[in-house]
Amino acid sequence: MSVEIISILVLVAVFVLGTTLSINMGVLAFVAAFAVGTLAADKSADEIVGGFPSNLFVILVGVTYLFAIAKSNGTVDWLVSVAIRIVGGRVVAIPWIMFLITAVLTAFGAVVPAAVAIIAPIAMGFATRYKISPVLMGLLVINGASAGGFSPLSIFGGITNGVVERSDLPGSPMTLFVASFVFNLLLSVVVFVIFGGRHLVRHKVTDEIAPTSGPGTVQAPVRLDHNRILTLVGIVGLAVGALFFDLDVGLLSLTVVVVLTLVSPSTTRDAVDRVAWTTVLLICGIVTYVSLLEDIGTVDYLGHGVAGIGVPLLGALLICLIGAAVSAFASTTGILGALIPLAVPFLQTGQVGAIGLITALALSSSVVDASPFSTSGALTVASAPPESRELVFKRLMAWGFTMIAVAPLVTWLVLVVPGWL
Repeated sequence: MSVEIISILVLVAVFVLGTTLSINMGVLAFVAAFAVGTLAADKSADEIVGGFPSNLFVILVGVTYLFAIAKSNGTVDWLVSVAIRIVGGRVVAIPWIMFLITAVLTAFGAVVPAAVAIIAPIAMGFATRYKISPVLMGLLVINGASAGGFSPLSIFGGITNGVVERSDLPGSPMTLFVASFVFNLLLSVVVFVIFGGRHLVRHKVTDEIAPTSGPGTVQAPVRLDHNRILTLVGIVGLAVGALFFDLDVGLLSLTVVVVLTLVSPSTTRDAVDRVAWTTVLLICGIVTYVSLLEDIGTVDYLGHGVAGIGVPLLGALLICLIGAAVSAFASTTGILGALIPLAVPFLQTGQVGAIGLITALALSSSVVDASPFSTSGALTVASAPPESRELVFKRLMAWGFTMIAVAPLVTWLVLVVPGWL
């Protein structure tokens, strides 16, 4: 049995054991990486842990640490109260505002994980205060990021359009962008209906913009003090640094944390305990194992196998499925850069429309970012309230796995099969 097949079977075993036993799936994944890397792939320990997502680790720790401080000192409560005034108390509008803000950020060039890292914690503050499903709120933030993520100015769009141009394939940047926005918008409508959005239509907040201490008792609205002002300055600095100067979100978050701690140690003392350490371990373990799969050639093995299929339409569907499955556990950016070139010989036959397949592949590889093993999904889980974190993780895992099957099929049927692109 080849090492590629062994590695796939072990990945399946990790998920089965992780969901049926009370053991952290990340720990299982680290052990799986050690076993497969040592026994089947003849890799050294340095090579095995070389795939550890250090950047993702720092992002998860830094962002959750910063917003734990913001929650502790009342900054998140202040942001929630201000935003509720802006929407006139219409709770139903809040998830859609989060969707649009995140879409605008990524459409104008923000890296998708950076936009989610900034917006998700704030969105979860709304979800907690106004009893909005954290799954609904998280998915609309992630979908918003994907909706704007393929504009001609965006990172995903630039990568995809660049690979298409270098491969001398026909492309349409605006088709890619419009298809991404419409698909994610429609997907968000489905999310809104499934996860309780209809019940928010009747929910309106007027004067109840501050936490209540009991039935009928409304406290004074949260007001700014020097700690909250400094925290807001730090959050704005994080946004500016990440979106306009391409600074690392995780390291910048930790920098803000250190400044806040030095200025006001009493309000930040317990924040480190509220970092989502269990989630960090789980996600980093899975990503480390998937990185090993990429290193030993499992992804290329699957891609080349598809390219050799003699039925063009079936091959196109399988390419989209591979893109979705791998991207759910790894970098969407890397998948877009890797699978399109693998599909070039397949596309140059002219039997499948290049624009349609590339758009379908891009959508299939991006909407699965809701998976908690992808950066956007991981950030969303880490931003969820501690009491809801396990539920959000399970729901996002279920949704992400569903998208692995649904998104490739739908985009294939709409964009590839008709042959109009």
